[in-house]
Amino acid sequence: MADGSEVALRDLAEYLADDMAACNRAIVERMDSPVALIPQLAAHLVAAGGKRLRPLLTLASARLCGYQPDATHQRHVALAACVEFIHTATLLHDDVVDESSLRRGMASANAVFGNKASVLVGDFLFARSFQLMTDDGSLKVMNILSSASATIAEGEVLQMSTQNDLSTQIDQYLEVIHGKTAALFAAACRVGAVVADRGEAEERALESYGTNLGMAFQLVDDALDYAADQARLGKTVGDDFREGKITLPVLAAYAAGSEEDRAFWQRVIEESEQKPEDLDHALRLIEQTGAIRITLERATEYADAAREALSIFPPGRLRQMLQDTASYTVNRLR
Repeated sequence: MADGSEVALRDLAEYLADDMAACNRAIVERMDSPVALIPQLAAHLVAAGGKRLRPLLTLASARLCGYQPDATHQRHVALAACVEFIHTATLLHDDVVDESSLRRGMASANAVFGNKASVLVGDFLFARSFQLMTDDGSLKVMNILSSASATIAEGEVLQMSTQNDLSTQIDQYLEVIHGKTAALFAAACRVGAVVADRGEAEERALESYGTNLGMAFQLVDDALDYAADQARLGKTVGDDFREGKITLPVLAAYAAGSEEDRAFWQRVIEESEQKPEDLDHALRLIEQTGAIRITLERATEYADAAREALSIFPPGRLRQMLQDTASYTVNRLR
């Protein structure tokens, strides 16, 4: 049975079904190439599925702002495809950097096609995204999306610099997840207001909604790595642990742990000396210290802020669905 969180996102997707179908067609069309490996790898990515949350946010934001497309003007659709290309390109590169073997429960592209192909097709998708921005013709849109692309890269580099470092401050960790996740959520939402030609207040409100939604989403994602089974999560449980990633569950467990517990975390995270049984022990420590609860509380604060950011828009079904989507991000962990 679908829980309330899944229903919220499904309702949004169904409400925007025609727009999303047009977006999917644009994605498939722009993934085409005479170089055979590119559409092959693209088909693998499409088969892996995914919620397409980021392009949904662009479509929803445009509609919330009253954007009225016609047969020849579908800016929100093209830019939603652009957002998805940026996101997919970063996933391809991330899986290579992280040496991930699974993506959404399937073999990752790098596991099937190799690292070189994944990196180069990621570059191709970034190039396609910039073609879509250029086709749109708005310097403001290009500035928003290109700035987000740069911020994503900065977030990934910052995450690499904090890896295996338990002295990382929570503010640094939050800066990482703002860069790697929330920045694109924010841009995806803000361009919806731009194509609808709305004012600065609506732009900033949607940017705030996207930022806070993205922060909540990534916090919960980091918690799920220590709180969900592999089938539900769609990636190998404990990936962050094995890679020595510094996330809030680890920082919270380390801060609340005994001297013996802290020595354990230093060995497995900072020194990267891990035994087969260490993940189970880490999961027990995460549970004992309430680290998941602490992470969930922080995520809930961001989700509440996301819902509040939409208050400048008049009440309506679409506003409610976007607010419910904020709840969805947190409910994945409940």
